[in-house]
Amino acid sequence: MTDFTMKTDADGVATITWDTVGKSMNVMSRESMALLSDLIDDALADDAVKGIIITSGKDTFAGGMDLNVLASIREESGDNPAQGLFDFTMAGHHMLRKVERAGMDPKTNKGGKPIAAALPGTALGIGLEVPLACHRIFAADNPKAKIGLPEIMVGIFPGAGGTTRLVRKLGAMAASPLLLEGKLNNPQKAKAAGVIDEVVPADELLAKAKEWVLSEPKIVKPWDEKGYKMPGGAPYHPAGFMTFVGASAMVNGKTQGVYPAAKALLSAVYEGALVPFDQALKIEARWFTNVLMNPSSSAMIRSLFINKEALEKGANRPEAPDQKVKKVGVIGAGMMGAGIALVSALAGIDVVLIDSTQDAADKGKSYTSAYMDKGIARKKATEEKKEAVLGLINATTDYAALKGCDLIVEAVFEDVGVKAEVTKKVQAVTGPDCIFATNTSTLPITELAKASADLEKFIGIHFFSPVDKMLLVEIIKGKETGPTAVAKALDYVRQIKKTPIVVNDERFFYANRCIIPYINEGIRMVKEGVEPALIENAAKLVGMPLGPLQLTDETSIDLGVKIAKATKAAMGDEYPNEAVDDVLFWMFDQERLGRKSNSGFYAYDDKGKRQGLWEGLATQYPVASEQPDLTTVQHRLLFAQVLEAVRALEEGVLEDIREGDVGAILGWGFAPWSGGPFSWLDIIGAPYAAERCDQLTAEFGERFKTPDLLREMAQKGQDFYKRFGQDAKAA
Repeated sequence: MTDFTMKTDADGVATITWDTVGKSMNVMSRESMALLSDLIDDALADDAVKGIIITSGKDTFAGGMDLNVLASIREESGDNPAQGLFDFTMAGHHMLRKVERAGMDPKTNKGGKPIAAALPGTALGIGLEVPLACHRIFAADNPKAKIGLPEIMVGIFPGAGGTTRLVRKLGAMAASPLLLEGKLNNPQKAKAAGVIDEVVPADELLAKAKEWVLSEPKIVKPWDEKGYKMPGGAPYHPAGFMTFVGASAMVNGKTQGVYPAAKALLSAVYEGALVPFDQALKIEARWFTNVLMNPSSSAMIRSLFINKEALEKGANRPEAPDQKVKKVGVIGAGMMGAGIALVSALAGIDVVLIDSTQDAADKGKSYTSAYMDKGIARKKATEEKKEAVLGLINATTDYAALKGCDLIVEAVFEDVGVKAEVTKKVQAVTGPDCIFATNTSTLPITELAKASADLEKFIGIHFFSPVDKMLLVEIIKGKETGPTAVAKALDYVRQIKKTPIVVNDERFFYANRCIIPYINEGIRMVKEGVEPALIENAAKLVGMPLGPLQLTDETSIDLGVKIAKATKAAMGDEYPNEAVDDVLFWMFDQERLGRKSNSGFYAYDDKGKRQGLWEGLATQYPVASEQPDLTTVQHRLLFAQVLEAVRALEEGVLEDIREGDVGAILGWGFAPWSGGPFSWLDIIGAPYAAERCDQLTAEFGERFKTPDLLREMAQKGQDFYKRFGQDAKAA
């Protein structure tokens, strides 16, 4: 079997069908691209063929390029990887240009064979770039289908002509949400945006495409005709000039200059708009190669595509029978429990939602009702869907309703005694095969497991808030947790369409042990007299979504106080954060509790909108006359996090650096451009990282001390992914 096959019917229409062997969705490889090129050659050379349809043998069209191909080309190209990547990219351009020109006379634009794309469903990345090179795009009226170019989300941009064609088809302004934000549309919206040409009933897709192919249509693209003018104006047109000035400001405002793909895309669009189409394709290929050669791009692809996908498919799942969840009990109907019930019901799982009073349980269920109402208002859900989802949630106070549950997720108050009491009440009802998971962000799993009748079936599942929006779920193994419990947790996370990481039990697990030092470092700098605006903007300029002070406001200052007190009680004289507590406890005493009280490190209006940093902070902690340089502030904030990640690996809390990188980006937004803490250390190099740690330690204290593992790797000149990555493990 091959990925592309072609059949020509009696009417002279050649149908090329894309059906990637062994994949649920079509992906483009080097071999399949060459095969498609050969089939196009055959069809264009065959006098019996009047036109061509490119379609899919699956219910979707294509999910894009196999990004592993780009890595393999770089490796195969030896001392000149840029040339190898550029040549590969240009080969793709030549192939799709052949589709676009379809045998037309280069001087007169006469002749040629019409080529239609028929999309039965989702078309992403090169799965849309191929259709954009065709002369007409038909899509089945499938509201679940997604059509778009999401490459920017993994650190690259559409490099198979999608950037150049979409801008010439729609204009730079209309194309920008699709290119710069990776916006995906259903077929109807894609047609309204001008991306595709026709939406037809699914059972008429091929018939409509064939009818058009045989209608002797005009097939020359607008940009191949004399007098073509770009919609909205080219860069030196008065309207176009304003578009490109605005686009540059927007890109730099949103990316803070740390995402190379966005800047490269804008350069490709701007420069390409000034030259003929074929020259624009070369410019696109040059900038695409530039991005692929940037270590940020490689790191983002690895973490946000390859590693993320591997973890979602169960890369670290222990050997165990299928543990798909049929009925889940959620104990505690507060914000976390209500969110867990929602995502479970959306996945089609029966849910028993328990709280101490019926009013509390019903309020928890109403969270799902409100969520579905928002979906209905946005036309993403229906009343029927709402009733079906709500019908899966049994909100009650009766623990007897938990009978038959194969998984329990306890999400009650963060108190060992309360959780122990609930554990015993639940296990008095559930069967011996039921897995018990506690949702906690700080309490040790091994300690909580002492209340369980079966330590092997007790596990931690740490959801991030809000549950319905956050992609990461942290699964924590206690010292006695067995493989079946881990498999159950992983299978459940897969069902609810989240990304799991599995870590071992230790104070704050992985995510919180890394994010708390980030917050603390920001607060510590306030105490030192560093300008709060410098702290916040330094964080954003290095790619963090929120500065440490804003993050403290969002998570609440009283929670920070509670964590600080518990940590100090556990660590005693070794507790290192007295300077942080001085600021945090003072804020607490001022009753500035963060966003929830409309007062924290930031000032807020009556509606809870931030009004800027609170000026009163300077009265207690005056700003020093001499301020540190930007890089020093950024390094303090970044190293505070990455050193904890290294220590987590060193201590065995992390067992796989892929989980460390993916978890950091999805869990607390660690500078996505870097690919995560381990990828960032590989980018800057272990020798420099160790040297910088020594400098920070000398200036700011032992919290920046170089971990033994990093010191060893610096001395040996090692990278984390070469030492701990999957290739190293396989070797």
